[in-house]
Amino acid sequence: MKLHFHPPSLVFFIFFFLFRPTMSSNQHDYSDALSKSILFFEGQRSGYLPNDQRMTWRRNSGLSDGWTHNIDLTGGYYDAGDNVKFNFPMAFTTTMLAWSVIEFGEFMPSSELRNSLVALRWSSNYLLKSVSQLPNRIFVQVGDPIADHNCWERPEDMDTPRTAYAVNAPNPASEVAGETTAALSAASIAFRSSDPGYSQTLLQNAVKTFQFADMYRGAYSSNDDIKNDVCPFYCDFNGFQDELLWGAAWLRKATGDESYLNYIESNREPFGANDNVDEFGWDNKVGGLNVLVSKEVIEGNMYNLEAYKASAESFMCSLVPESSGPHVEYTSAGLLYKPGGSQLQHATTISFLLLVYAQYLSRSSLSLNCGTLTVPPDYLRRLAKKQVDYILGDNPMGLSYMVGYGERYPKRIHHRGSSLPSIVDHPEAIRCKDGSVYFNSTEPNPNVLIGAVVGGPGEDDMYDDDRSDFRKSEPTTYINAPFVGVLAYFAANPGSS
Repeated sequence: MKLHFHPPSLVFFIFFFLFRPTMSSNQHDYSDALSKSILFFEGQRSGYLPNDQRMTWRRNSGLSDGWTHNIDLTGGYYDAGDNVKFNFPMAFTTTMLAWSVIEFGEFMPSSELRNSLVALRWSSNYLLKSVSQLPNRIFVQVGDPIADHNCWERPEDMDTPRTAYAVNAPNPASEVAGETTAALSAASIAFRSSDPGYSQTLLQNAVKTFQFADMYRGAYSSNDDIKNDVCPFYCDFNGFQDELLWGAAWLRKATGDESYLNYIESNREPFGANDNVDEFGWDNKVGGLNVLVSKEVIEGNMYNLEAYKASAESFMCSLVPESSGPHVEYTSAGLLYKPGGSQLQHATTISFLLLVYAQYLSRSSLSLNCGTLTVPPDYLRRLAKKQVDYILGDNPMGLSYMVGYGERYPKRIHHRGSSLPSIVDHPEAIRCKDGSVYFNSTEPNPNVLIGAVVGGPGEDDMYDDDRSDFRKSEPTTYINAPFVGVLAYFAANPGSS
């Protein structure tokens, strides 16, 4: 691996950071991890389950979703260990599943590419339902989160209100509609070759969803009639403007339409996307936006978008230890760290961006310039691989943070369906408070949610296998979705460095 550094003293530091002995000498089976990361989504399914359902301890649930508004809102995914369908993170999950297929589908075995598209369609079908009453109404959530979080029961037994939360024009829902635009646009690209008719349906709905997002600008969490039910769960903390740019960027990618190009060029500064951002996730899209748009500069010579590429490079450089300028924080064992819970969401999303940007650079025979450092694409891949290997077991705990992968993994995850006896083993309903005995149990969960990546360790690299510590032990769909693409790459390129 070629590295060009000035001063020379940085060579040793970077070499040590990337190549120091890990906490485990395991040779990871990235193909196995890829298969399991996709299988996880079957455990999160809501609605009528198909005959080929592989996570067999799950059964049908949420079959009346939408009935209060005389609409079918069945399907989609429960976001984490609860039984609520939050559209904001679900749409982001969908975008990342689609982006995984777009960028890394070529590396997937045909069976796993098929499984990835099945997982993608499960959520994109639901999102199509949620925008079916546009131009005047968009659905943003199903399930009363306060009632749900006060219960510990299987999704198959839910007796809490399945309230469908809608936003009617002219009230705003720009962040949910903007992310849904991105999801439907990205999915339309992912399905373009295998199902062109479905792809076109997705794209048509993406266009009208963006029109709603842009025409009625504002946060969905600002609506008085729903804000207490979306906050503090998936409140819009970062502002809605990044989702408008994100949705427009994906529409540009899906359509090639110049109007979307003009939109992202002219609104970058007014929408505050000119600030350097070192994160990417369900709430803050700027890091991913910059990387996505950079492709137009690197491969399409769209130099009017150079500012996006500059911000993307600043983000990439912040991930390089001891680079000049601001840089992100790592734990002592090398995990990307940001204050707050669910640390591994940062590791999976940022690893995804590292690999995507490395792909863009490689195809154009370019390197990343970080001041006096010239960093080749393989270096970015090595940074990503370090995060992946940490998640899969190369960490001070010697623990795989993916359930069902490796010999040691979390057994007491914060997840209702996994921690309660399945309907096969316990046909009688387990009502709201009756599940508390299982929540408080120290026994391992009876149902293994294969492929689930939990929130992960704290800043000290320590993890307690404790069901009640949801910040560490709860899996989410948006941790797994980008990990699908990352694992696809390393399954095909295990020795990448």
